[in-house]
Amino acid sequence: MQPLDGTDTKLLLAMAQDPRRTVVALAQKLGLSRNTVQARMASLEKRNVFLSFERRINPAVLGYPLMAFISVHVQQQKLAALADSLAKIPEVLEAYGLTGQADLLVRVVSTDAEDLFRINGKILACEGVERTDTSLAMGELIPFRLEPLLLKGPRTAG
Repeated sequence: MQPLDGTDTKLLLAMAQDPRRTVVALAQKLGLSRNTVQARMASLEKRNVFLSFERRINPAVLGYPLMAFISVHVQQQKLAALADSLAKIPEVLEAYGLTGQADLLVRVVSTDAEDLFRINGKILACEGVERTDTSLAMGELIPFRLEPLLLKGPRTAG
């Protein structure tokens, strides 16, 4: 992947600080032309710098106040099919492949403990799942953030 330069980093930092800012507003804040900002954003998008632009919505407003992390132990040869099965469970917000004791870490939401038990059962019923360990999230201490890394600046390999 092509490294970020200072202008790219400043643009990303401005976007992280105010995601609703328009291209014109970004150009004004950074002292760049609108065309430069637009070209930079197109280049960043082409280089897959941006993750999903989906807004973070609190699942509690949808009736899912309970969040949990489920460590899943799987048969490795069935991992790809398992990811497809997990994606079909609406309460699964995200899943990551891991090294270490568990193979997957799955973040889920539920309406209550009984609903969490049901969701865990759905995960256990997926082909390739050997067992699960569930931990309730007690509260978000540090939300997902990139601003500190953007302020630190891009790192080069080596």
